[in-house]
Amino acid sequence: MADVQPLEALHYDQAKAGPLQQLVAPPYDVIDPEQRAELAARSPYNVVRVDLPEGDDPYAEAARLFEQWQADDAVIPDGPAFWALVQDYTGPDGRTLTRRGIFARVRVTEYGAGKIRPHERTHPGPREDRLRLTRATNANLSPIFSLYDDPGRRAWKALEAHTQAEPFGETTDDDGTVNRLWRIDDPASLEAVREAMAGSELLIADGHHRYETARVYADEIGGEGPHRYVLMCLVALQDEGLTVFPTHRLLTNVKDSDMQVRLGSRLRELFDIEPVDQSELRPPDGTGPLQMGYIDAHHKSAYRLTLKDQAIADETLKEFPKPYRHLDTAILEALIIKGPAGLTDDDIDHKHGLDYSRTDEEALEMVLDGRADCAFFLRSSPVQQVRDIAAAGVNMPPKSTFFFPKVPTGLVFNPLGVHSKS
Repeated sequence: MADVQPLEALHYDQAKAGPLQQLVAPPYDVIDPEQRAELAARSPYNVVRVDLPEGDDPYAEAARLFEQWQADDAVIPDGPAFWALVQDYTGPDGRTLTRRGIFARVRVTEYGAGKIRPHERTHPGPREDRLRLTRATNANLSPIFSLYDDPGRRAWKALEAHTQAEPFGETTDDDGTVNRLWRIDDPASLEAVREAMAGSELLIADGHHRYETARVYADEIGGEGPHRYVLMCLVALQDEGLTVFPTHRLLTNVKDSDMQVRLGSRLRELFDIEPVDQSELRPPDGTGPLQMGYIDAHHKSAYRLTLKDQAIADETLKEFPKPYRHLDTAILEALIIKGPAGLTDDDIDHKHGLDYSRTDEEALEMVLDGRADCAFFLRSSPVQQVRDIAAAGVNMPPKSTFFFPKVPTGLVFNPLGVHSKS
C-alpha cells in the first residue's frame, strides 16, 4: 500500500520573494524558449530558473541558484503539513470545473499492485535530465500528479474546512486556471488524511519520468531518509473536477509516394471513411468502435475514420489484455504507426517521425503549414479505462492522456536532505 506522509516542505517566503504569481511556472516539459524567457523575467526567484536551467553547465547553475535562494530566505523550510490545492479552470471542452488536490510526500517503491502504478510508457531522454537536476538541487522541484481511490472523499473532507480560511497563496496561469493553496498542520486533520490514504493504490497520471527518477535517486543514495520519498499532488478518482483529454498524433515521415500509397490503402482496408468539416476532426468522446479524425498535408481534406471491426484490433493486440485492445492510442499505434508508417519502438521513444499535439487547433495548423505530413485526431480516454489498463499490468503508449489543468511548479518543494551513499 502507498505510504503517504505530511510534507516537510521548502516553500517560497512571499514576503521576501514576492507573490506566487511571479514565482511559479508550468511543468518544464510544456515550456518553450519564449515562455521560459518571459517567466524568468517575472522574478529573479521564478522557479523556471532552476527547473529548466540554462548556462554552460545548467545543472550546476540550478544548484547554485537554489542554494542562493535558501541563503536569501526567499525559500524557507517548514514543518510537517499537508497542502490543499484548489484549481478553478475552464477545460479545452469549455466546461468550468474545480479540481482538488493534496500535496504530500509519498514513499518511493517499485511499481506494483496495491502500491503505485504507471499508466504510460516513458521516453528515456527526460529521465536522465530530471535525474541530473535532482542530484544538483537535492530536491523535488515539481510534483508528480497521482490519483487515488476514495469513494467517500474522506481525505479531502478532512482538509476542506481549512480551505475556508485565507489561502497561503494564489496564482492564475496562462490558461486562466486559478490555483489557491492552503497549508494545513492540524494534527487531527493530518491523521485523518493518513488514515483515508492508508489502503490506497496510487495511479500516476502525470510525471512518470519524475517518479522513475526518484526511484533511481533513492537507490543511488541508499539507506533511509527523506530521499526515499517523492513530492506528489494527489487527486481522488471521484473528484468532480478530474478530466482527461486526448493527445493527437502527427506523422512527419510520410514523404515518399510509395509510403503515402501504403498508408492510404491500409486506412481504406481497416476503416470506414467519411468526409467531415475540418471543425469536426476531433470525434466525440465515447466507448464504441475506434473513431479518429484524419487529415493530410497533400489533400487537406478532413475525414472521420471508424474501425470496421473490433476483431481487427483484438487479433493485432491479442497478446494484450482486453482493456488495452480497446484503447484508441494502442490500436492506432499497432495498426498504422508501426504498420504502413513503419515506425519502431525506438522511433516512438525518440519521436523520430512522430509528433504530438494537445489541441485541435495546433494539430490542424501543423498539417496545413507542412510541419506534419498527416494527423490523427483522437478521443479522450475515460478515467475508468486508464484504471482498468493500469490494473491489468500494462502501460499505455506515450502521451495517451492529457490531464488538465497541469499542477504548477513552485507551489512547494520536497527537500531530499544531504546524504552520503551508504
